[in-house]
Amino acid sequence: MNAPSTPALAAPFTLGGHTLRNRLVATAHATAAVADGAPTEADHAYWRRLAQGGAGMVITGGTAVAPESTLPQRYLTEAWRPEIKDAVRRRAEAITRGGAVAIAQLVHLGRETLGAGTYYPPVSAAAVRSPREATAPHPLSAEEVRRVVDAFRISAANSVQAGFDGVELHAGHGYLLAQFLSRATNTRDDEYGDRIALLAQVIDAIRTEIGRHSIGVRVSAEPGENSGLGLDDLVELLPRLHAAAPFTYVNVTTGVRNTYVPGMATTRPPLLASVARLRAATGLPLLVSQGFRSAADIERALDSGADLVGMARPFIADPDFARKAVAGDERSIRPCTGCNEGCRTFEPTGSCSVNPELGPPGAAARPAVPLLLGRPGTGGSDGPVAIIGAGPAGMECAAALARTGHVVVVFDGAPHVGGQTRLAGRAAHRSGWLKLIDYQRNQLADLGVEVRLGTVPASAELSEYAQVVLATGAQEATVSLPGSLPTFRSTDFLDRCSDLVPSAPRVVVLDDGFGWWPGISAVESAFAAGAREVTLVTPGNGFATGISAENRTQLTNRLGGAPLRVIALTTVTATTDGGLRLRGVLDRRETDLAADVLVTVGERRPRRPDFTGVDGRTVRAIGDCVVPRLVAHAVAEGRAAAEAVEGRSP
Repeated sequence: MNAPSTPALAAPFTLGGHTLRNRLVATAHATAAVADGAPTEADHAYWRRLAQGGAGMVITGGTAVAPESTLPQRYLTEAWRPEIKDAVRRRAEAITRGGAVAIAQLVHLGRETLGAGTYYPPVSAAAVRSPREATAPHPLSAEEVRRVVDAFRISAANSVQAGFDGVELHAGHGYLLAQFLSRATNTRDDEYGDRIALLAQVIDAIRTEIGRHSIGVRVSAEPGENSGLGLDDLVELLPRLHAAAPFTYVNVTTGVRNTYVPGMATTRPPLLASVARLRAATGLPLLVSQGFRSAADIERALDSGADLVGMARPFIADPDFARKAVAGDERSIRPCTGCNEGCRTFEPTGSCSVNPELGPPGAAARPAVPLLLGRPGTGGSDGPVAIIGAGPAGMECAAALARTGHVVVVFDGAPHVGGQTRLAGRAAHRSGWLKLIDYQRNQLADLGVEVRLGTVPASAELSEYAQVVLATGAQEATVSLPGSLPTFRSTDFLDRCSDLVPSAPRVVVLDDGFGWWPGISAVESAFAAGAREVTLVTPGNGFATGISAENRTQLTNRLGGAPLRVIALTTVTATTDGGLRLRGVLDRRETDLAADVLVTVGERRPRRPDFTGVDGRTVRAIGDCVVPRLVAHAVAEGRAAAEAVEGRSP
């Protein structure tokens, strides 16, 4: 029998005098565990854990080169300041001692203020307004551009002196260096009208400071025919840039602010089909990034000519991603779902919906406290544990207990695991949730956990269990309206839309005003099922107001051209055989709207059976059956409940 071949992703690679232990790169990201512009101990702990997980190279992000490129909250690392060098050194050591090559990505935001009120005017190559900003930037003079070059030089020198193996220049995602590369934003007629001039000067200036250390350049193919920096532009500019100012490697990704962190609708790496073309355009070591999740796609990229493959959120979800992928143990990788929730909030630091071990500064994990129902039993925690509910909370709890040797039985009245998260994952463009459900189900199977579907035991049937954990989820309330139009709760509609919509092509969705995913998913699923027109009615002040900026931008891009009408500050008072009666929230004016079917988004209410009478046994509740919230809360409370059962927490 032939031994299995070693995957290409596991092969070492030499880059700038350093040998990477594999081809997997944790590309630039940050958790905002930074105080007054300096990395904190929580920051160092994050990078230490990530590097220990096996990545070949780790690139730290959120590192600004000048005061005008910072935010008032000062959670970007301020690389130009020599007084923070010790804090930066501890960050670099956390990475290199973990066995990874450490690279610091340097950025100047330019005209992109990240939507934050800044102390300084935004700047750019020219006074061309960003579509993501309310005002045009200040066009930099030639002297001001030269100061930008010096800012990059100083910041690079500080980073390498602090122990980083090199730097990466962020010339993508619409930030300042990309603004000079782009035809759309660089309309200058001086020396910097040559689109590579600024970046070439930055590279040369840094090379004089850091010598042989690596200099990478991150670029992104921006979407749209008139973007000014598409793939054709990159293929033209990269060879010319390297000839003018040699650098060590190129990191190619896609998108601009609010699109470069793709949501669940992006199911395959956007650049995968373009790797061969990029390979032909440059002889530099080629790192391709964005949207890589599976070993198969990583291998395809390497086979097509990439030298390295980069990811960020998969390493946040599971810092051991590289170690597991190299070992061929992909099944055990906790998957990034692409939800763009915890990792994009920074409240106060970035987190992760599926990784309960990633907590805010000062916490060893995401804070979570199961609800204790009744007094603990006198018999202690020894003995089997019954978990009622096989959604994300219940399965997380069961897996955590099984890993420490507990006997666990999971019950659920449904025929499938996953609870409401499984249904959410069946909505159009939301299949990322199914990855989490599949992972948890596989973990239970691999750990030998017994799962009894289609049954929920009564209190009297739990006598053989030492402890009970309730993870029974929530249910959507019915919105009562007088009238005769066919009306469905959003959860019921998602389950049946493919059957309902063909005979009811005019769909109206009555949102609850919070602009969250139930209403959005009803809209997108209606279109996926063939709806001729969809109207979203909301008492709130807009569409999709409750989701992150990245998700909202990508949603509106997907819906561009769709026959969708949004009626804000309005509610439904009644239905008829062929439509609805609407009433304005402010003016109380009533109007009629034709429709074939109404979908209502109702309040989610805890579904918690009474198990407090289980004699002599501790009963805890977790997840939505306590209060309906996010998957992040369910997963964290599942893990916390396991610790409580083991006696490691209250």
